[in-house]
Order: sequence, then C-alpha cells, then structure tokens
Amino acid sequence: MQNLKIHFPGKLIFGNGCLQNLADEIQQLGCKEVLIVTIEPLLSQIDALIKQLKDLYIKVNIDTSIVREPTFTDFDALMQKQAASNPDAVLGIGGGSVLDIAKLVAAQLGNLQTLSEIVGNGLLKQRHKKLICVPATSGTGSEVSPNAILVDDSDNQKKGIISPFLVPDIVYVDPLLTISVPPAITAATGLDALTHCLEAYTNKFAQPFIDMYAYEGMRLIAANIVTAVKNGNDENARTQVAMGSMLGGFCLGPVNTAAVHALSYPLGSMFHLAHGLSNALLLPYVMEFNAVAAPHRYADVAVALGCSRQSDDRATAQAGVDKIKELIAQCGIPARLRDLDIPQNVIPQMADDAMKITRLLNNNPRPVTLDDAIAIYQAAY
Repeated sequence: MQNLKIHFPGKLIFGNGCLQNLADEIQQLGCKEVLIVTIEPLLSQIDALIKQLKDLYIKVNIDTSIVREPTFTDFDALMQKQAASNPDAVLGIGGGSVLDIAKLVAAQLGNLQTLSEIVGNGLLKQRHKKLICVPATSGTGSEVSPNAILVDDSDNQKKGIISPFLVPDIVYVDPLLTISVPPAITAATGLDALTHCLEAYTNKFAQPFIDMYAYEGMRLIAANIVTAVKNGNDENARTQVAMGSMLGGFCLGPVNTAAVHALSYPLGSMFHLAHGLSNALLLPYVMEFNAVAAPHRYADVAVALGCSRQSDDRATAQAGVDKIKELIAQCGIPARLRDLDIPQNVIPQMADDAMKITRLLNNNPRPVTLDDAIAIYQAAY
C-alpha cells in the first residue's frame, strides 16, 4: 500500500437546487469579477445565476469556446482571449471538458509556467485565482479531482496535468442541472463514472479509504443509470448517479484509473469518440483480462453492481462482466468497436499509442503488454 494523499475541495455543496445559493457564496469571497467557462446550451439554465451576480455588482465574463474534448490549441486560444481580463474567480459550469479547462485557466492566469511545463504529475506549482466548479453532467468527477486532460496537437495524444492546485476551492453539485442531458450523453458519462470507481477499486494501488467511495459509487450508478437514461426527469435517479459520479471523482487523485482509460485514450484522440463511450466499449473486455489477476476484487465489483455471490470468486467476477454488458445494452451504448466503423487495421496503432499511457497502465492489477492491448482491442471489435 502506497502513502495515501487526498486533496479535498475547500467546500462542497451537494443537493437539488443548491445552485441558487452560489451567487451569495461568490459575493462572500469578495469577488468583483468572475469568468464563467461554460457551453452555449447551458446559458438558459444559468441565466438566474448570472442575473444574481450582476445584481450583486459582480462583473461577469462568459466564455463558451470549448465545444469538444479540448486541445492545447483550444486552451491557448482561450487564454489569449482572456489575457486582458483579471477575474477574482474562475467558475466552470459544464461537463468534464469545460471543468478541466476552467481549472487550468484559473491556474494559468498570472502564472509564468507554460502549459507544456505543467504537463505531468505535480509540476503545476501555484494558482492565484479562486476556482469554483459546478458539474452539469454526471461522469468525469472533474469537479473534485486534481486532474485535467487535454489533447496535445503536436502528437495527437491525450496528456494529463495533475496537481493539488487543480482541486477547486468550492464545488456545487446540483443534480437538477443534469435533467436536460440527453440519454446518450447520460449513458456515456454515467458509465465513465462507473469506470472511475471500478478501476479505483480493482487498482494495484487500491486504498481502503478510497474503496469506500469506489464501492458506493459503483453501487449507486449501477442501480440508477438505466433509469436516468430512460427517464431523464427522474430526480432521484439523477441525484444518485450524480453522487456516484462525485464519489468516482474522489478516487481519481489518490488512486486513479488503469487499463480501461489507457486503452480508451486512442479512441478519443484518433476517432474523437466521447471519453465515456470509449471507456464503455472497452470496460467488459479489460475486466475479463484483469479478473484472473484479482478475482476477489472483481467478485466484490460484481456484488456492488447488484449480482449475487456465485460458487467462487471467478464465477462471481464473470457475473460482474455480464452485468456490465447488460447495463451497456440497456443504456443503448454501442457494444463493439465495429459498430462505430472503426477500422480493424488501426488496432496495432491504437495499442502502440495506449502503451505510452504508462501513468495509468502502471496501476493495472495485471501487467499489459503490447500483445495484450492488441488482444483486448480485438476482443472489443
């Protein structure tokens, strides 16, 4: 067991309708100007917040330039546009891409370190702006994690910036914001959150303290994701999935993910598949690969997913794999790489790219070779 190191947000508010209290919170920070990083479709949902801020004589600057999984170029363009601004706080409201960018903007405003200098673990050394995150999807857990992921245009690889300075000062999780999320996105982001929990629980560096978050996150998401997808107006299902997603976010700093995420990165960078969809496509096949190395852990996963204990751990673990495939089907997620017209002949290149993600592969309970990666992609094909 490695040393346990957790950086929690300074303040966390969770609950339906809690967003209506955020303006007063920002005023109490003494902010005179706020940069809001969000997306166009959310503007109508945050109209009331913007009006509250303006009524409190707080200047509001809104950026909606992030419309996909962000690249280094996207981030540089946003920073150039905001070069003349001097907000007291950066407020990210959106999915994981928006939150990741908001976290980096808050860190880089007034920071002399370049983006390339902070890529990696622990290289970002400061943040001068207050940082507030409000998730509008239930998936990435970025609102409580020390991670930000961008695509490096120079080599088309996803790169991670990991630092305690990327953990927000204040987090507001209002599940009502997720009501309008379409079924396909609800499914993909929810399965992404489930993967965070599952990979943390089965991680080579799993921690008992994080196990609590990971196990409960799996349980909540598995029990409610199908309802959230099929009936997006079900507030209870949305709330439970939002809680599970947040718990998954708490797993990302101290333990992090493993081979599912490593192998999913090339699907995002090469084919621009949504991150959650990429994870869902690979999750059952990585589970089957890993279960032989950690059968008891994967048996626990199966129970968290709602399965009954079988005759032994191997059988229980396999029930968990079958349950994941069932959830994916019920959520309407494509089950195979071929369903998304991904050419089979690119598998060796994807495997080669995935093997570069050593920071995640090192966490996997079973070592992954290049041939293993190819075999997993083939199984998922």
